[in-house]
Amino acid sequence: MSSNTYSAPCKESASSDFTLPDHNDVFSQLEHSVYAALETYSNVHRGSGHNSMVTTHLYEQAREIVLEYLGVDKYNYMVIFCSGRRSEKLKAKLKPLDYQSISSQEIGLPLGITAMAVKRNKLTGNNTFETGGGTARLVSPDRVTWAKAPDRFEAGTPAIINAIAFARALKLIREYGYYAFHDAIKQPVAADSILKRDKLEAYTGHELLGKLRETLLGLNTFVPTREGKEVFVNLDNAASTPTFSPVWDAFRKTLSQPRPAQQEIIHLTKSICAQAMGASLREYDVIFTSNTTEAVNLVAESLGLESTPEMEPVVLNTIMEHTSNELPWRMTPGISMISAKTDEEGFIDLVEMEQLLRAYNQEKRYANRHISLVAVSGASNVLGTCNDLPGISMLVHKYGARLLVDAAQLVAHRKVEIEQSGIDFLACSAHKVYAPFGTGVLIARKGLLSYTSTESELIRSSGEENAAGIAAFGKALVLMQRIGLDLIQQEEQELTAYALQSMSQIPGLKILGINNPDSHSFKNKSGVIAFDLKGKIAVTVAEKLAEFHGIGVRYGCHCAHIMVKHLLKIPPFAARLQHIMLFLLPKLSLPGITRISLGIENSKKDIERLVSALKYMNLKPDGKKTRTQPSHQQQLNEFMMGISIKVYGGRSELKPKN
Repeated sequence: MSSNTYSAPCKESASSDFTLPDHNDVFSQLEHSVYAALETYSNVHRGSGHNSMVTTHLYEQAREIVLEYLGVDKYNYMVIFCSGRRSEKLKAKLKPLDYQSISSQEIGLPLGITAMAVKRNKLTGNNTFETGGGTARLVSPDRVTWAKAPDRFEAGTPAIINAIAFARALKLIREYGYYAFHDAIKQPVAADSILKRDKLEAYTGHELLGKLRETLLGLNTFVPTREGKEVFVNLDNAASTPTFSPVWDAFRKTLSQPRPAQQEIIHLTKSICAQAMGASLREYDVIFTSNTTEAVNLVAESLGLESTPEMEPVVLNTIMEHTSNELPWRMTPGISMISAKTDEEGFIDLVEMEQLLRAYNQEKRYANRHISLVAVSGASNVLGTCNDLPGISMLVHKYGARLLVDAAQLVAHRKVEIEQSGIDFLACSAHKVYAPFGTGVLIARKGLLSYTSTESELIRSSGEENAAGIAAFGKALVLMQRIGLDLIQQEEQELTAYALQSMSQIPGLKILGINNPDSHSFKNKSGVIAFDLKGKIAVTVAEKLAEFHGIGVRYGCHCAHIMVKHLLKIPPFAARLQHIMLFLLPKLSLPGITRISLGIENSKKDIERLVSALKYMNLKPDGKKTRTQPSHQQQLNEFMMGISIKVYGGRSELKPKN
């Protein structure tokens, strides 16, 4: 590679030691494109900020590039991005002439992506094979309105960056030939060097945290607002997290490693995961998946296999669950599901939970129905409530059930002790732990999954296709261990307390859940803050924060529809009416909640920007007078076009909005 330091545009300072690409090196060109996508990365489709808009555009463009590469018509085909195992499930529902597919493995890249180009008229009805986040538009206790394809088949947060990288690779293959990446594999580098060595390894604790923040990809990125350019503020970490240079380096280095070296990286990352989360490899299996949703679906599918005429497994969860820890239990044949209540702060009602466990498992009131599994969130993605997992575990095991923890919102914020807490299954996603490269993990007590050896091998091999994403996850966990989860929790709590105190001064603003830093329960709150601004719907608040102030937050039901309905006090008849309205008016915006969520890159300055913006919104509900030339939408289009060209090369196909 060249020794010229890469300086990202619209920055006050460079955020990485990444170098300019050698255009004779196909991997360097791919790295350059992926780096550009990461500078403005966020979750797709449901965010309000500039990063979410850009990433959504890049992701949807990736579909078009795949269709073009395969030579099929975008009006008759759609692209679904899958893991290897998911693609096989989808193929089983289709005839061979109804689809074409190509995988990252085929072209020599360890990205864990299979792109399925499927005839549109073959994906009608509710033939969903995995459920969870993103697969449904609206969920109520008694019904589901499914999302349209392709979203319905991309359960959970998809491997967004990997899909973008895959699309860019297809364009490079067109230029350099089908075996371009196979032929450019580099000399192996030791797994220990990639995962445990970096330029910050001399630092720990506070000092490492400070140094790491300086390497944020996208640091000090300016975005267009109606008031001119502003440095973008990301307050949407619960949806997905940005990344840092050492994590990016682990990903990009693994891309060009030979397969034996990748296997060494995967093996070491399993040990890192187990150690970081307090699970002995003697007692637990570490299984890589595409995300938390796929991990939960694996347990649901396994539990369904245990169903017999003599015993029907029941899953007990709560009303606070993300759809990824609710829909799989509801939709898997052979399983039934019941939900326990939570209080207004989001804490599980342990008295009710014990009553249900006793009634089903000890008193046998429900014939052959037995609570086999209790599945709960470690931390709520709506209220930030962190539940007492050791206490829940003692109760669960007292009545002969097993415990699954959805730790998607927990692992980046709190120390997790799986074995000590008596957790049987734990699922989480790397994209919420500063490694947004499409991998998740299921840590399962040995002997509890009911798969054959053949199926277990398919599950393992599918997850491990994404060696680069696994490496990034391992590196992120190493960095967090070196900083210390206790320190991360302390820093986050201090910033959360500052945010609650500051936001409480805004007239008409109501914070949902734990809202007092001096309360006893505050120690069990993460940096997720949901709020309601009187007289303004959530979508308007979120859009105004982005449009006028360059702040990215999230709005809506946050894939926790039942909890949001409970918080907004939407009665059952109104919930049923919502499904009818959504059928009649598919573009209708339903009631929701605005949410901010903090990460290790955030500071008091970010909170001050937010509070100032919300106060301004109260005073000036219609916003300031804005320039008419060029229009704000034109500026946004130009911003997205510029990034698209950096990522994919050539001319962006973005069509400006009116």
